[in-house]
Amino acid sequence: MTTNIYSQNGNFLEELLNTHADRLGSAAINPEKHRVQIIYTQIDRDKNNQPHFTHHKFNAWEGRYFFPASTVKMPAAFAALEYLNDLSIEGLDEHTPMFTGSASTPQTAVTTDATAPGMIPTVAHYVNKNFIVSDNDAFNRLYELLGQRNLNERLWAKGMSNTRIISRLSAFQFDHDANKRTNPVSFISENKLLFHKGETVSSIDTSIHNQRLEKLQQGKAYFWMGELVHGPFDFSFRNYAALEDLHRSLKIVLFPDTTCSQSHFRLTKSQYELLYRAMSILPRESDYPQYDPERYYDSFVKYLMMGGVKTDWPENIRIFNKIGRAYGYLTDVAYIVDFDSGVEFMLSASVYVNENETFNDNEYEYSTIAGPFLRELGKIIYESEVERERNHTPDLTRFKISY
Repeated sequence: MTTNIYSQNGNFLEELLNTHADRLGSAAINPEKHRVQIIYTQIDRDKNNQPHFTHHKFNAWEGRYFFPASTVKMPAAFAALEYLNDLSIEGLDEHTPMFTGSASTPQTAVTTDATAPGMIPTVAHYVNKNFIVSDNDAFNRLYELLGQRNLNERLWAKGMSNTRIISRLSAFQFDHDANKRTNPVSFISENKLLFHKGETVSSIDTSIHNQRLEKLQQGKAYFWMGELVHGPFDFSFRNYAALEDLHRSLKIVLFPDTTCSQSHFRLTKSQYELLYRAMSILPRESDYPQYDPERYYDSFVKYLMMGGVKTDWPENIRIFNKIGRAYGYLTDVAYIVDFDSGVEFMLSASVYVNENETFNDNEYEYSTIAGPFLRELGKIIYESEVERERNHTPDLTRFKISY
């Protein structure tokens, strides 16, 4: 039987920050200012290779608001694949051609995708783009497929009660009400309509979480439509996902046999394989889409251990993850594997860098504070994992992917 052990306090991670403050930088020296949150899960296998988890947390409190940015793409992808399965339509799966319509302003239609095989848009292709380079449009199309209410109710049913995904990403032409409306979508195969969903309008209360969230108004100023506005930026109607919800959603997809059936995303074997590949593949290894390795380098969306900068990628390491970066928040939710050393662990962390307390000015300290902090945090945990004794060497065959 799988066990989950939760540390009673944040001493382990707090001591780590204090001990390695010089290496981790100012975010470790002043974690409150930088709103540092960390969840670290040690994984120990028993003689049957069943994983057992020990969780450590630092400041990962669901009541403190932080902007999750693109990390919400991860549970949305899980939910989209589950939705297709729940439709139970013969011949319809993640590889079926998906055509997005437009029913109201400012919605846009999609009938072709130049980056896809045969230029045909599919859920599988959107999932790939969603993870490999964190493509915003790919997420938006999955959001439109699901609809706002359907998406959120699916996640809440999985226990992600501190999550709300209520808007498209980098689609500022959609206001709060427009994000409630999602496009019609059709699945057509061999000239046969398999499924059509009309435009949907969500009726969920998108402010429901605000009553239990702190720091929804942040900063001293922000730019809006090119104009500087003095006063705090309001996150009351922005997406939100507690770090623990994100960490847990990744865990139940990586280790579905360790959670109760009600918490599972109802996925097929091939869908798990699609997700594992999409979360861990490097941009240069992708055939569809193909990416310029100069622009989309190996660690383009890998911050824990890699720092999100150009670096030599260690062939023995794979990182299954999703990052988010916006409004000064940098977050990475990851499962990290070293196949040579038999090391595996989960690590999720978020850090905030906005020294001038002004939003939308593109002056955030990602490269000088946040990126280096996540890189060194990942390395420090990895180094301790390499040294940590294990009673049983894990069989990690499940995560050895053909790219």
